[in-house]
Amino acid sequence: MSEALLTMRDVWKSYDDREVLRGIDLDVAPGEVVALIGPSGSGKSTLLRTINLLEPIDDGQIWLGDLDISDPRVDADAVRARIGVVFQQYNLFPHLSARDNIALALRHVHGMSTRQARAEAVAALERVGLGDKARSHPDRLSGGQQQRVALARAVVTGAELLLLDEITSALDPELVGEVLALVGELAAGGATIVMATHEMAFARDVAHRVVFLDGGAIVEEGPPSEIFTAPRAPRTRDFLARMLG
Repeated sequence: MSEALLTMRDVWKSYDDREVLRGIDLDVAPGEVVALIGPSGSGKSTLLRTINLLEPIDDGQIWLGDLDISDPRVDADAVRARIGVVFQQYNLFPHLSARDNIALALRHVHGMSTRQARAEAVAALERVGLGDKARSHPDRLSGGQQQRVALARAVVTGAELLLLDEITSALDPELVGEVLALVGELAAGGATIVMATHEMAFARDVAHRVVFLDGGAIVEEGPPSEIFTAPRAPRTRDFLARMLG
């Protein structure tokens, strides 16, 4: 399993009697950007949550590098320390400044001193254009700024894999561009990213591979040039026709 950074094999997940993931097979190479697209309820978010061990799978296996992270004996905290996650909602602690929101994981997960963690956090904020907002609390930041803080928090630890779950869906339209531009910079810098997105133009321009899910299964995958110009599956064609007008 050493060639892929992330490997999923025949992964199944149900909630009660409803199957939300059905036999998922997915490989993600180091430095690859994979965009998950599909209608609401297709399983995109659940797929990401299984990778970060927020949801146990019912069957199948998931590897992060050579480690079988679907083994129930695995140290979940150690796995999560290798993965950066950004959700639809920013999930920032309202009582902490932007700096201290980022420093928290560095201190508690990676054992840094408060002084060193805060210095690293400020540097991360400067990289995302928010160096002047280090001491601002979330309620003093715009939605786009909060999401950029969340992205800085996800990458500051040197995560091997970034999971992005519809990170622009809660933003006003005029704020979407600034967040997507930052993700584009991370991708250009060699980050390994799996992202669920409804931004089709962004998936087309930034992703190396697009994976279309429907009904909890991967219907079709391939380079954006193929998926967006000549999709093979009727369900993919119908979905893109609705999304692209």
